[in-house]
Amino acid sequence: MAEKWFNVGKIVNTHGVRGEVRVISKTDFAEERYEPGNKLYIFKEGSNDPIEVVVDSHRVHKNFDLLTFEGMHSIQDVEQFKGSLLKVDENQLSELDEGEYYFHEIIGCHMYTDQGEEIGKIHEILATGANDVWIVKRNGGKDLLVPYIDDIVKEINIEEKKVIITPMEGLLD
Repeated sequence: MAEKWFNVGKIVNTHGVRGEVRVISKTDFAEERYEPGNKLYIFKEGSNDPIEVVVDSHRVHKNFDLLTFEGMHSIQDVEQFKGSLLKVDENQLSELDEGEYYFHEIIGCHMYTDQGEEIGKIHEILATGANDVWIVKRNGGKDLLVPYIDDIVKEINIEEKKVIITPMEGLLD
């Protein structure tokens, strides 16, 4: 089995009676992860033994991803997965183009201004549709929301876990 697992989402409930599960996604590439035929691994609460499933269908409803798995076509088949995490192993990660990053590469990076002032550490990413928003745990202050746009984010160094931004007026207030 894989040594490194990456969180894709959390199964929060069932949806209907035909084996569909409601997922709150924590993945950067939901369309790719949930493509029919792809393998996902379910980690039930309190267990380290993954259950391999194959995506049968995917659709988006409101703010949720709705999935069905091959061979599981009733609510009774999937009810047991409520509260479970969906993950992929590191072998399932594909190579990204230059300037693209996985969430797990960005989360944990320290953010600095272009003047060298440390702002804090990125601890979450919100995928808003237009652009991602990075949530930064500030050193001694409220969390900071930083849009991932070229005008603000100037440099990303994954090896050093360092991000440099040029803050727009009022961002750091």
